[in-house]
Amino acid sequence: MIDQPSHLTNDAADILRDSDCNRIYFIQSKRWIAYTRAKQIFDLMNRLLVHPRTTRMPSLAVYGDSGMGKSILIEKFRDDHGIAFDAKTGVSQTRLLVVEMAGRPGERRLYAQILAALGAPHNPRSTIVDLEQSTLRLLRAVGVQILIIDEVHNIVAGSWREQRVVLNTLRFLSNELKISLVCFGITEAREAINGDVQLARRFDVITLPRWSANDEFEQLILAIIRNLPLHEPSVLTARGLRRILHVTNGVTARIFRLLNDLAIDAIETGTERITDQAIETWKPITEEEAAFQ
Repeated sequence: MIDQPSHLTNDAADILRDSDCNRIYFIQSKRWIAYTRAKQIFDLMNRLLVHPRTTRMPSLAVYGDSGMGKSILIEKFRDDHGIAFDAKTGVSQTRLLVVEMAGRPGERRLYAQILAALGAPHNPRSTIVDLEQSTLRLLRAVGVQILIIDEVHNIVAGSWREQRVVLNTLRFLSNELKISLVCFGITEAREAINGDVQLARRFDVITLPRWSANDEFEQLILAIIRNLPLHEPSVLTARGLRRILHVTNGVTARIFRLLNDLAIDAIETGTERITDQAIETWKPITEEEAAFQ
């Protein structure tokens, strides 16, 4: 039996024995890294999944800047609560449905997006009443308990009237089906949702702030590094951590990009570890990333 390296997670240690190409592929692949705020959001969403269906269902709004990992949270939660097939009824069941609010908002578009997420084709000439009834029928049939709306800030792309119509539709769905709403978006969405007082009162709000120099940030960096299949331990000082914050502006996606780039470089150069010096000399590839320095 080969001892697992103590500085790596089991998954990273397993891939450590593979070729450099496979290790780099592993680093570039999407990986879930748990952290405190994510666990808090998952706890809240899990409570909604088992909440009894009542007249006024509780809901959740998660706000954060672009790149703070909102979409990854949604994908992880959806993967953990996948579709189950009921052999007795022959119907697939799912307690949650994810809909991305794309384009100019509207009642017809919202119903069409929900039906598309359910895999249900619809006639583009259908009336709004037909779309509404089809949506209600199918959401009941599959047993949805939570409707997750991603990119909810796109509501503000519409006129004041269009925003009110979409928010009224969401409130109607929640009332009629006794389901919880979970909305993810950038902070601009808060003002739009708060415009519907009755709906806003149902939402607990949690934010994903940019990272700052604290214990949670150090734990995040340690968790990421432990999941990078490098032969040598990477030991960073306070100087290296400050540099990471400075060049990434505390944005989660940029933190992952920086550490992934350095890990790949460590494999290609044979150094097999990330150092303070490597962090100091790291340069972003694109001009957009450079603007954050």
